[in-house]
Amino acid sequence: MIRVIVVDDQTLVRQGIRSLLDLTDDIEVVGEADDGMAALAAIEEHAPDVVLLDLRMPRHDGIWVLRALRERADDSPPVLVLTTFDNDTLVLDAMRAGACGYLLKDVTLERLTRAIRVLADGGTLISPSITDRLLRAVRRRRPADDDLPAIQRLTEREVEVLRLVAEGYSNREIAQALFLAEGTVKNHVSTMLLKLGARDRTNAVLRALHANILD
Repeated sequence: MIRVIVVDDQTLVRQGIRSLLDLTDDIEVVGEADDGMAALAAIEEHAPDVVLLDLRMPRHDGIWVLRALRERADDSPPVLVLTTFDNDTLVLDAMRAGACGYLLKDVTLERLTRAIRVLADGGTLISPSITDRLLRAVRRRRPADDDLPAIQRLTEREVEVLRLVAEGYSNREIAQALFLAEGTVKNHVSTMLLKLGARDRTNAVLRALHANILD
């Protein structure tokens, strides 16, 4: 079972998501929280595999939660941002703070469960539409001076893998798409992160967006 915590300040939203996920055989909601402080406490108590996180909440919001998790140990669970706020700056801030995926609340159950499974499997979920929004937001900010040289150190295969990472593919899906062993893909991802000096897959995608290789 994939253990999930739902963080949202609206009770009906939390209950709705729980009811929908109860329809699945492999996903279980093990906890809920209505603000950032409660979210950290619930994560500590339940050790979920994935956190569904709203961004706009009273007191401590979703960005605060992401930054707090980033400062913790490396075993912090992956976070899927689930929000009604379709805002370029929020998307970018959430990704910079460590979110592994971003969906709007009008998403279908099928797409939501797929996203949860991708994150639980170690992947990211950045759909093409969200990638476009990130690209526009990144271009409005000054890129890091060392992004381009880092990108240029990537091999052609590593760039292929990075493009699929940006589209939300898990290692298993990348292996299937490129006809590679999953272990080979893991090696490519590790080398890619090392070359880019990226702390995780999302940060690697942001660096690629800076260098305009995901157009």
